Amino acid sequence: MRVLLVGNGAREHAIGEAVVRSGGELYSFMSARNPGLAKISKEFAIGNIHNPEEVSKWAAGRNIDVAIPSPDAVLAAGVSDALVASGVPCAGPVKQAARIEWDKSFARNLMREAKIPGCPKFGIFENAKEAAKFIDELGEVAVKPAGLTGGKGVKVTGYQLKDASEAKKYAKEILESKMGGIPSVIIEEKLIGEEFTLQAFVDGKNVIGMPAVQDHKRAGIGDVGPNTGGMGSYSDSNHLLPFIARSDYEEGIKIMKKTVSALAKKGADYRGFLYGQFMAGKKGVKAVEFNSRLGDPEAMNVLAIFNGNFVEAVEGVANGKLSAKASAISFERKATVCKYLVPAGYPENPRKNEKIELDEKKIVGVGARLYYASVDERDGIIYTGSSRSAGVLGIADSIEEAEKIAEKAIGFAKGPLFHRKDIGTKQLIIKRIEHMKQLRRSGGS
Repeated sequence: MRVLLVGNGAREHAIGEAVVRSGGELYSFMSARNPGLAKISKEFAIGNIHNPEEVSKWAAGRNIDVAIPSPDAVLAAGVSDALVASGVPCAGPVKQAARIEWDKSFARNLMREAKIPGCPKFGIFENAKEAAKFIDELGEVAVKPAGLTGGKGVKVTGYQLKDASEAKKYAKEILESKMGGIPSVIIEEKLIGEEFTLQAFVDGKNVIGMPAVQDHKRAGIGDVGPNTGGMGSYSDSNHLLPFIARSDYEEGIKIMKKTVSALAKKGADYRGFLYGQFMAGKKGVKAVEFNSRLGDPEAMNVLAIFNGNFVEAVEGVANGKLSAKASAISFERKATVCKYLVPAGYPENPRKNEKIELDEKKIVGVGARLYYASVDERDGIIYTGSSRSAGVLGIADSIEEAEKIAEKAIGFAKGPLFHRKDIGTKQLIIKRIEHMKQLRRSGGS
């Protein structure tokens, strides 16, 4: 099978690795040279990954069997649409279906109209005064741009926003700047609990879930600082998480299935990977948001322990025949911890075009895996980009062991980089467990 991969981050490196491990022939279309992808690709090109015509033209001469257009902005640009129109099946939703991510107001209205459980109280506004009134009604809120912001646009009172006054100012800022490219702001009730990610293979009807993962959005140790695209993540060997129950996982999958069904009723055939971000709280699970692709970093956690046939699974997704390929989907009973190495100054002012050294041989030598992200390789030298540089992943029988492997491997990186040392540590996980116990003992809504 000839597989086209569009994108060049760590998520795409993990996808490409899974393709090759399953015997697929990889063809990568990238915006910058990812050294990991370049090494495992049969052929690759550097171009504009957000240009549907450019991507489909390059694919046309290579007899591609199935394509995986990966990043959010690529899907929002309609790359899947162009490939499907040219006869290439895609494991990545067309623009209409991917709207569930690139237009958060659409996603919330879909949940409300279809009466999908787990939807928080929300309002969508184009007027700052009306948004301010709703903030006063709710009190504690989350303020979200409707469009894409690379995972950095959401701000919550008590965290990035001091109080309701700051929430109103931020809502006004979103509207005035048209942040995310859509002139509306979403105000939601503040959700209290612990977040977890569920990712799934979806073929338009069938939804097959992957192991649960917890991402860490805040830049600093102890969950402080600004939001990022994700500083790292972990998964457990039982494919749940230490602070959630099997019922929480099942509720998240139920919400995702109902969402796929609601999209189908609107004529949006969702074929690709669906990502659900959920909040486990006092009384069950609420949906924080949906993404129309695998998570980054969460893709690294799940794909590193995928031991089925990834190419067969992707083919089933793209051709609407996932039920016939369900046996191709399986995961090892292993725990994983991913830590991101990011440039100094990230996320506000990352130091770009800085030389970094990643000793891949030594990283692999201690049992870890290295996934290149926002970097560019020029003349054999790796330079930082404008986002996260590389994901380092530990795999073991327990989260604690996997964390130690990842942390040891990070010692073989040089340059102006930093990471969150606390991700996957026993101390942080106990904090999550105790927080959830306290919430669920207290009852309420």
